[in-house]
Amino acid sequence: MRFESATPKPLVNLGGKPLIIYSLEALSSHRDIRDIILVCNKYNKEEIASRIKRYRLRKIKKLVFGGRRRQDSVLNGLEAINSRTEFVLIHDGVRPFIDEKTVSAAIKAACRSGAAIVGVPVKATIKRVKKSPSHQVTRSPVVEKTLKREELREIQTPQVFRKDLILEAYRRFGNIDVTDDAMLVEKLGGRVTVVPGSYNNIKITTPEDLIIAQAILKDKKSN
Repeated sequence: MRFESATPKPLVNLGGKPLIIYSLEALSSHRDIRDIILVCNKYNKEEIASRIKRYRLRKIKKLVFGGRRRQDSVLNGLEAINSRTEFVLIHDGVRPFIDEKTVSAAIKAACRSGAAIVGVPVKATIKRVKKSPSHQVTRSPVVEKTLKREELREIQTPQVFRKDLILEAYRRFGNIDVTDDAMLVEKLGGRVTVVPGSYNNIKITTPEDLIIAQAILKDKKSN
């Protein structure tokens, strides 16, 4: 079940603070990040602007509206970047538990290769499946192949790219539906480096995710 609430997800309370503030504070405090462009929608822009002011997040330079798809929203943010920018870091605002070490590693790797993403080893067994033949009684999918777990990563954000590289990827392949920005760079033929992420770097998508986030936050406060 997807996350449903009268409160916009970025503004949902987590430990007494709006969800989005955690990642914004982490990015704002990082020495290598100069400016932040925040993508929002017309329904929560004023509330988010109010929270930014309240938490004194001075690195946030612009609020721009998103689009129909996630990648449309990212493109709107990319087009708002100033001409001096060499590298861009893209992060999901509802991943509250990014840390300085991970951000630094992604930036360093991108400076070497042009593109870097964050990921963690997959814990579960993953199988590729296909539709059952139409003549079979059961229409459940059937296993096509068990994938090698050691070759798989669950990909997170942040993702960091040379600005010209990610803009070219969007220009050429932005019409294709993708689930993350690195897929467009891959289609361009770019080399994408994967740096270690954290299992705490969860994305809040379902109500269960918020329960897990509350547990992670409690553990962080007790350490």
